[in-house]
Amino acid sequence: MLATILGAIVVGLIIGALARLIMPGKQNIGVIMTVTLGALGSLAGTWLCYQFGYSNENGGFAIIPFLVGIIVAVVLIAIYLGVTGRRGARR
Repeated sequence: MLATILGAIVVGLIIGALARLIMPGKQNIGVIMTVTLGALGSLAGTWLCYQFGYSNENGGFAIIPFLVGIIVAVVLIAIYLGVTGRRGARR
């Protein structure tokens, strides 16, 4: 169980970081929020893919849910920034 939690944190960090790189402008959010939104994006992206009939039959790395997770994380970060405002961000 600890390995699963650590894996989710690592995947969340990767997806959150990639989402922040894709987003234009500066995002003034911390590492913990990046990991949280990345993990939520990963979870929601995987769930969406499987709801639309995706199946990873080859058993390898599931790239489609990973990419959808990044897109969902970008949306979550945008929503977070919209709700909290861009505190400290310079234009």
